[in-house]
This record gives sequence, C-alpha cells and structure tokens, in this order.
Amino acid sequence: MTDPIRVAIVDDHPMVAEGIEAILEGYDDIAVVATLSDGQQMIDRLEALSPDVILMDLNMPGLGGLSATEIILERRPDTRVLILSMHDSPEYISTALSHGAMGYVLKDVPTEEIKRAVDMVMAGQRYLCTGAEGALAPARAGAREQLTNREQTILLQLAQGKSNREVGLALDISVRTVETHRKNIKRKLGISSTAGLTRYALEHGVLQGTGVKG
Repeated sequence: MTDPIRVAIVDDHPMVAEGIEAILEGYDDIAVVATLSDGQQMIDRLEALSPDVILMDLNMPGLGGLSATEIILERRPDTRVLILSMHDSPEYISTALSHGAMGYVLKDVPTEEIKRAVDMVMAGQRYLCTGAEGALAPARAGAREQLTNREQTILLQLAQGKSNREVGLALDISVRTVETHRKNIKRKLGISSTAGLTRYALEHGVLQGTGVKG
C-alpha cells in the first residue's frame, strides 16, 4: 500500500479550512497533516510537516499566499502548491501560476473537484478550475509576464553588482536557486545580459533609494 498524500491547508477562515479538511479526510489516500492560518506558519513548519500538496489561500493577514508559495518552492521545490481562492479573474490565475503554483481551485467547487486537483498535481500535471483555461487565453495574448516580488528583490540585488553567491547569502537561498531566478527574470524581460538587467533596473526605478548610480 502506498503512503497517503500529505496535504496541508493554509487559510485564515477556520470554517473554510475545516470544511476542506473534512472533505479530504474522507479519502483513504489523503492525510491532512495541518490546517494553518497564514503563509508564515506554513513556512515555519514546512520541514516538520513535509507536505506533498499545500492548499493555499491567496489573501491572508501577514504573509499572503503568493509570497509564501515562492519561499516554499525555494526551500522544497518538489512541493505542489494549489491556490484556493474566491477570485476567478485571469489576473489572479496567471499571477498565481507565475509564482510557481501548480493549480488554481475556486473555493466553491464541488467536493470531488478538490480531490481531482490534488491527484492531478501529485501526478505532475497542472490543474486549473473549470473555465480558468478559457479565462486565461485572452490575458496571455501579447502580455509580458510580470516579475514576482521575489524576482524583483533578486533583480535589485543583481543590479547592484552582486554575484549569485552574494545574493544567495543575502537572501539565505542556494546559488542554484538564484541562477534559476536570474534565468526566469531574463526570460520574462527579454534581456540576455547582466548589464541589460542593471539598465532595466535603473530605467524602471528598481534602484531608486539604494544609492546605486547608473
């Protein structure tokens, strides 16, 4: 018998979290390891809980779902994050995916859809709630991907002339993680060189207030 899928639920509305927990506990192949109320709690207990899948609310007091997702995936890249939200707009969905989430589920979906979402991301497939693919199509046409908050932080560090190693030390992440972020930043901005990144940062005000001159 295979081990059950370890699921953590992060939502600041107790009734929502408890309702989803009750749903998932009804499946023999799922074990809910925690229900937490904000992103920082999840990060603090990430290693101890070792969840396979995290059902993450977007809007929470303290550390929200998007920032928490980025940090979680830096520390445990194999973790699957499923965003739980009331919002079905293309902007919310595309932003969640750009932060590394593997799926997006509306809070009012039928019980079996939450289970199907968990199963699909565990199998390495992206899961979008019904209608989300259609909602995303117009938003994708010609739109340049936005940098996440974490990528903006790393862009600032790189634009100040810091090496990957120095950025890693400053942010307590591995050199490999910094390199991955650097590649994603260059791809999103269509920039091929570090000098280009610095120029972009100057032109777009990223370096304002840091004392760095062009």
